[in-house]
Amino acid sequence: RRRQRRFNCDINKMAFRLMSSMVLVALLAPVSLAFQAFQVTQQQQHGRRTVRCSATIEGVLAREILDSRGNPTVEVEVTTAEGDVYRASVPSGASTGIYEACELRDGGERYLGKGVLKAVSNVNDVLADVVAGKDVTHQREIDEAMIAADGSGNKANLGANAILGVSLAVAKAGAAAKGVPLYRHVAELAGNDETLVLPVPAFNVINGGSHAGNKLAFQEYFVIPDGAASFSEAMQIGCEVYHTLKKIIKAKFGGDATLIGDEGGFAPPCDARSGLELCMEAIEKAGYAGKCSVGLDVAASEFKVEGEDCYDLGLFYPQEERDADPSLKKTAAELADFYAELCDSFPIVTIEDAFDQDDWHAWSNVCDRLGTKIQLVGDDLTVTNPTRIQTAIDQKACNALLLKVNQIGTVSESIDAVKLAKSDGWGIMTSHRSGETEDTYIADIAVALCTGQIKTGAPCRSERLAKYNQLLRIEQELKDHATYAGSTWRKPIWMG
Repeated sequence: RRRQRRFNCDINKMAFRLMSSMVLVALLAPVSLAFQAFQVTQQQQHGRRTVRCSATIEGVLAREILDSRGNPTVEVEVTTAEGDVYRASVPSGASTGIYEACELRDGGERYLGKGVLKAVSNVNDVLADVVAGKDVTHQREIDEAMIAADGSGNKANLGANAILGVSLAVAKAGAAAKGVPLYRHVAELAGNDETLVLPVPAFNVINGGSHAGNKLAFQEYFVIPDGAASFSEAMQIGCEVYHTLKKIIKAKFGGDATLIGDEGGFAPPCDARSGLELCMEAIEKAGYAGKCSVGLDVAASEFKVEGEDCYDLGLFYPQEERDADPSLKKTAAELADFYAELCDSFPIVTIEDAFDQDDWHAWSNVCDRLGTKIQLVGDDLTVTNPTRIQTAIDQKACNALLLKVNQIGTVSESIDAVKLAKSDGWGIMTSHRSGETEDTYIADIAVALCTGQIKTGAPCRSERLAKYNQLLRIEQELKDHATYAGSTWRKPIWMG
């Protein structure tokens, strides 16, 4: 009987404790929900997520995928000790500077020599061991370890495409480990604690050169909504101008002329000057005169005549047209005169790669002549490389950097390049590549580093729009905690 009474007593105590716990949970539930709602509000306002513990790298896996041109590229997955997987893919350019970090290709007949299985193998067999066990929030330590493992000056042994895939995936893992979006993580890596900046988009609406099949030597024509009040308004303006331009081109040249190039822009049969005329006509007919500027990516290295002071604007013309118009061939001085003439005739605010990557004298001359009026952007000239950026600073060759992360090969080196350029007052234009993937990391980097400007193609083709759509998400997430660069696009709030 004593045992029975003792047993009954224990059962009663357990029941009482259980009921007490249930009552306590019921009482605390509203408080917990309120706290969760507060957390969500804070996340929406500041772009922050619930902080997680730091994570170490458990595994790295690379594979060969295809880019937007149907060429192979590298995709990398980093798995943390917690079992989470973070993926990044590497873009590839068609118009590439000779001083870019080495993009490792297989050669041979497979994929016409463009396979990347060697780079994939270097990730799986070499870099995976190099980064194993490292904390994903220690970006620079990981990047430097991979650079040391490569051992060359331009990542020629393991491949910049292999190293960058790991670097980008680690950055995404690091952001998650800290419980913040990628843009916030990259900003912290760079030491940027200022207000974040949404960039002005430079829409590449007319394609030429290596990006299209027309006769136009200049590679890209930009419509730039620098008069918009917000990024979302800039997107609206860009889309409306783009569709208006399509109607204009179709009426002038027929439906075939509205076929698009690698980056979504149209490829009409026009010359260098008439490309700008088409852009201006579209801006005016769309009702945005005074709200948009225009710009050029000349990609002059593509039509520089080797060993001569000659730039052949007729490189892509039919032979009979080239022979009939000797004025298509210009010296560096004559090409500079042509740029000055175009700047007097159109609201040009930026010219990229005005001269060949080794024509330093021509660069310095044009920067002295036009540098106070417009932005002169180094792409092939500077290749996101701090050494070449410093040379350009010393020679006063340009006043802006085109930021292409795959030109240098790691997130850390890209940050260094931006901070060096900003230290001399340069503008920074974040850029995609003509061979793109659906990865949106450049949108986050543009916001994080307050570059103030971004080019990622026309508002057409999903691999281009993925970046613009990510910026729209970031704009909505940050609300008043970010500004739109607008008229300050060359020198936004944070200058390194």
